[in-house]
Amino acid sequence: MEIKVLGPGCAKCKKTEKLVQEVIKEAGIDAKVEKVSDMMQIASYGVFGTPSVIVDGQVKCTGKVPKKADILSWLQK
Repeated sequence: MEIKVLGPGCAKCKKTEKLVQEVIKEAGIDAKVEKVSDMMQIASYGVFGTPSVIVDGQVKCTGKVPKKADILSWLQK
């Protein structure tokens, strides 16, 4: 599973990345998390609000810090 956290490095972006890491660890999910901070790369995903979370190529959240329960639901298949 590939997860991308998109954002320039603001407090909300850092919190989102931390929450994603916590959920992965707590649930024992095997996933690779990548932080994307380049604005051109972020725009290439069609995302214009940050923070954003992309799971296996699908935009799951944009413009807000997601709740842990939401993150877990995105990661369970």
